[in-house]
Amino acid sequence: MANKVEVKDLLEAGVHFGHMTRKWDPNMAPYIYMERNGIHIINLYKTAAKIEEANEALKKIAASGRKVLFVATKKQAKDIVAEKATAANMPYITERWPGGMLTNFVTIRKAVKKMASIDRMKKDGTFNTLSKKERLQVDRLRAKLEKNLGSIADMSRLPAALFVVDIKAEHIAVKEAQKLNIPVFAMVDTNSDPREVDYVIPANDDASKSIDKILSLVTGAIIEGLSERGSEKEADVVEDTVEETVATAPVAETDTTTEE
Repeated sequence: MANKVEVKDLLEAGVHFGHMTRKWDPNMAPYIYMERNGIHIINLYKTAAKIEEANEALKKIAASGRKVLFVATKKQAKDIVAEKATAANMPYITERWPGGMLTNFVTIRKAVKKMASIDRMKKDGTFNTLSKKERLQVDRLRAKLEKNLGSIADMSRLPAALFVVDIKAEHIAVKEAQKLNIPVFAMVDTNSDPREVDYVIPANDDASKSIDKILSLVTGAIIEGLSERGSEKEADVVEDTVEETVATAPVAETDTTTEE
């Protein structure tokens, strides 16, 4: 069972603090509990229900062996997303979103392969045959590619879903996912339009404690899905082994002689 969502924990993490009322998006009205001192307060019971709904879907994606791409380039979210996504063995983007990351995925894969080819050059000695200036240029290129794309090096095909922190900041990523019908899961604050997202998690997307709490819950569900997938694979291996053993076992001879 994935981490149970407790409203008390969400409250302690400050998930309920929205933006100033003058900055709100009216489409977030169903998720707003009240206004206090000019700030909208998010209804945490609805947040908890939405997290559980999102977690169920994320768990299924992970159990099917597909990837969820995490996206967060804002300062207070970058390190948290990198840590949580890595723990869940999922790809992530925390530097600038590369335009065409999804819609022009073939080109992005070529850039990732370029990293691998540079690594091969270093292993087989080709790198050492280059001039000092060329080696410096190759090293700079490798470092730049690593910074921007290193975290998606293992993503060999388009992700099954995106998880976004702040859909306003990551609007290009959201638009690309929409074009390709890739479902978007997101933390959506009171200043954003929830209609752009398939799985809305109404939450404070600015405070690091709030981001950490939500990411812990969703990656917990993903890890659970991966664990179930691992258990199923083990069960299949055992079943195949048993079937093979039975199929190849010598058949005992039956004594057909009768007593006089």
